[in-house]
Amino acid sequence: MIRYIDFLKKAFSGEETDFTKVNIRSAVLLLAIPMMLEMAMESVFALVDLYFVGHLKESGFAIQTVGLTESVLSVMYSIAIGMSMAATALVARRIGEKNPEQASRSAAQVLLVSFAITLILSLLGVIYAEEILILMGSKPEAAAYGKDFTRIMMGSSTIIMLLFLINGIFRGAGNAMIAMKSLWIANIANIILCPVLIKGFGPVPAMGLTGAALATTIGRSIGVIYQLYHLLIADTQIRIKLSYFKPQFSLIKSIVKIATPGIFQFVIASCSWIFLAELVATTGGENASAGYQTALRLMMFFMLPAWGLSNAASTLVGQNMGANEMLRAEQSVMKTVKYNVIFMLIVSLIFIFLGNFLVSFFTQEIEIKNFAKSALFIMSTGFIFYGIGMVMINAFNGAGDTWTPTWVNLFGFWLFQIPLAYFLSKHLEMGPKGVFISIPAAETLITIVAFILFKKGKWKTIKV
Repeated sequence: MIRYIDFLKKAFSGEETDFTKVNIRSAVLLLAIPMMLEMAMESVFALVDLYFVGHLKESGFAIQTVGLTESVLSVMYSIAIGMSMAATALVARRIGEKNPEQASRSAAQVLLVSFAITLILSLLGVIYAEEILILMGSKPEAAAYGKDFTRIMMGSSTIIMLLFLINGIFRGAGNAMIAMKSLWIANIANIILCPVLIKGFGPVPAMGLTGAALATTIGRSIGVIYQLYHLLIADTQIRIKLSYFKPQFSLIKSIVKIATPGIFQFVIASCSWIFLAELVATTGGENASAGYQTALRLMMFFMLPAWGLSNAASTLVGQNMGANEMLRAEQSVMKTVKYNVIFMLIVSLIFIFLGNFLVSFFTQEIEIKNFAKSALFIMSTGFIFYGIGMVMINAFNGAGDTWTPTWVNLFGFWLFQIPLAYFLSKHLEMGPKGVFISIPAAETLITIVAFILFKKGKWKTIKV
């Protein structure tokens, strides 16, 4: 017992570790524990918002707005995640080569490029917030009700990008503790501010759905300030100087080469989810849409920790490739797969046996609950495959091979999942249930293809 307590203390200490030398099991767990807690905190943002807005007077409109906005923001997340892939791959490879200064320069250039891209998209989201909700399948009255929430959330896209990206930098360096703490700080602020700004407190007026957006944005901003302190001021392995932000076009070219397919990779997946959300809304109506969005938020609460665990594979592949330890890189991936399968099996059992309880926590509307329970049960049948697949995807990305998972996603989501969802829901008249079935079916196919390609080993030849 003492040994395990000491191990947990080490995982949470944030002390620098050479992950190319320590025991593989220890390396995976030292990275995975804080990474899982980090991503669990990311999922808490949406759940906290969903809980409080689910108790507003117009809860149907409110839940739908939160869900649809998150679906659109997933495109922004895709850009942030794609850029963070480049940051993680470059930083991990340079750290593996024992070159922290060049790792810091790479981090600065990724930040420079990402900020310019996200600022433009953020402005478009602010201007066209109501139109975006209608395009997503929201009724005009629901879009009018939720437009301010969407406008604030879209306007905070730059903050979202920084939160993801800087954490990707620290993960690449193997310092998962700072990444975890930043999201804990952001979430604590959000949890405190949500009831205050939504319901009002003292001189603070009740702002309803708009208050939820402000609470989330302020919370994330506080988290980013914490990150920037450790990136620019504190004495850490990655220390960015202002001079590092001067454009280095050869390095920017490398960043774009890795990040572009990485962005497409997640845009492909995100746009698929947007299409599915629209299909549920049009075939099942407002209650089906609200139920589906509730199920997705619950699913992501458990999926994001699994994604955090799989991020350990990304860091370990990058650092071990930098140290020219190819066998160790592959062994690290398979060890991570083992732990993720165990985690996802537990999640599947939770959803199957406790789905009704979990859904009831967010809404008491019978029809919304029924759709949410159905979605949870059906989607949970593919969780084990999903757990394996996300490790494979992160392994490719950690090696800098962002094209392979991009093609896998294009095939799995757009050439299989979307046609299947459309066929089942429309032609077989299964409605939202047909959409739900297409999700585990596609994830299983993606996992099988990704595993076969990983074993072929082309990723071992990638230079970054």
